[in-house]
Amino acid sequence: MKSTDQYERTSRPEYYSSKRAPRCRRECVKTIGRAFPDSSKTGTDPGGRHGDLPGRNDAPGNSVVTFFRTFERTGLYNLLSATPLIAWYGFAAILQLPSLAHLIASLDLATADARILADLASKLATQVFFITLALLLVLRRKPLGKASGFYPRFAAIAGMWLGGAIVLLPERELSVPLNVASTLLILCGIVFALYAVIELGRSFSVMPEARRLVTNGPYGVIRHPVYLGEAVALAGVTLQYLSPWALALLALQCIFQLERMKNEELVLSRAFPDYQDYAARTARLLPGLY
Repeated sequence: MKSTDQYERTSRPEYYSSKRAPRCRRECVKTIGRAFPDSSKTGTDPGGRHGDLPGRNDAPGNSVVTFFRTFERTGLYNLLSATPLIAWYGFAAILQLPSLAHLIASLDLATADARILADLASKLATQVFFITLALLLVLRRKPLGKASGFYPRFAAIAGMWLGGAIVLLPERELSVPLNVASTLLILCGIVFALYAVIELGRSFSVMPEARRLVTNGPYGVIRHPVYLGEAVALAGVTLQYLSPWALALLALQCIFQLERMKNEELVLSRAFPDYQDYAARTARLLPGLY
């Protein structure tokens, strides 16, 4: 009986030493948190050494994903991803060649007025702009960062394409002053956008991507000079096709361009630590206004 009594007494918690006493639930949770990594985090294995077993992470799906992620960082992928845009800008340049050739062939400097000369200059500037964009897409650097998800890409494509849909509407007959104003807006917008694109150089991108932080030229004053030039040129185009539908497309395109700017700024701020200082001393689009 004595041995039984000793057994019963030693089974009680108060007879355990302080080192061997059972821990409370909170202490146990903390200990588990230190001993075992959080299984919800990537790369952790709450099962000890099971992650080291051969063949566990060698599934065909994982190999394909690894290969694609590696290929995504190559210059070839960078070029292939830009191929549709290169083809589009090349097609747009070729599409305007007949009208440009006809305008040059019928040009008589002795009788040409300001409208004809401005129209010729705007068409030439547009051709140079398209060719420059295509070349920069071929020569651009590999991105250091890019936006994830569907919407940033959709906003970029919508901001780029919606403006072009205006030329599918019926063209309006304009008075000489409005025609000259429209042509000058197109010319000035294209020339300014071309200047900004040249300053941007091999960092040019259509999707929200970060390649290099450009702060010289027009980028020293505003953060999106290319979009400002395109907006001015598109306003001139809208005058030539003025209608409720043209104004609606212009407004919708501007909305997506603003979304495009915000997405690009988010990517740049993540890729470059000094972007916030740059953004604090520059305007987004219009100095002193926005």
